[in-house]
Amino acid sequence: MPYGVRNGRQTGVYETWDECREQVDRFPSARYQKFPTHGQAQDFVESSGHGGRSSRSSSYSSDGGAPVVYTDGCCTQNGQEGARAGAGVYWGPDHPLNVSTRLEGRQTNQRAEIEAASKALEQARGHNITKLEIHTDSKFTTDGITKWVPAWKENGWKTSTGRDVVNKTEFQKLDRLADGMDITWKHVPGHSGIVGNERADQLAREGARK
Repeated sequence: MPYGVRNGRQTGVYETWDECREQVDRFPSARYQKFPTHGQAQDFVESSGHGGRSSRSSSYSSDGGAPVVYTDGCCTQNGQEGARAGAGVYWGPDHPLNVSTRLEGRQTNQRAEIEAASKALEQARGHNITKLEIHTDSKFTTDGITKWVPAWKENGWKTSTGRDVVNKTEFQKLDRLADGMDITWKHVPGHSGIVGNERADQLAREGARK
C-alpha cells in the first residue's frame, strides 16, 4: 500500500516504507500516512490547510493493518525532590487522540512510561480498537509487560527473590487494560530521529511542565 508524504524532504506518494522513510526520518514536523489506494495517498498529499497545517488528522498503521501508537514518559530531576513527570501518547500528525499530561502521584520516569502505555490502551478500548502496535523507547515497560508480569502473576506479584514488585499497581493496571487485546509491543531506540518517538517525547515533556 502506498504512503503519502505531505511534509518531508520531498512530498509525494511512495510505494514502499523504505522510500517514505527516506523523506521523513529525522525531518522536523514530518507528516505522512499509509493508504489503501494511490488516489487516497495523493489526496492526502494535496489536502493541506492554512499555514501548511493538515486539514484532517492522520495516524500510523503497521504492515498488518493495526494502528500504531507511540508512547513515552519523562521525569525531570528523577528520584530527587521537585521531580516532575509527564506522559505522552502520539497517534499521528494532528491526531485528536494525541495526549500530553502531567503524571499524578509519585513522580518517577518508570511510572510515567507505564502510564503513557496505559493511557494509549484506555484510548484504544474507548474507540473499540482491539488490535494495536505500541512503540516505546522504554525497555522496562516492554520487558515488564511481556516477560516479567506473567512470572510475577504466577508468583503472587512477588519477584524471584520474594520481594514486592516495584510499580506493582502500575503494571497491574497495564495488564488489565491489555487483557483480551491483540497487542504488539515494540521497543524503539530513543532520541534516534524516529518521528513518532520524538513527538511522544515532546508531548511527555510538555506534560511534565503542566
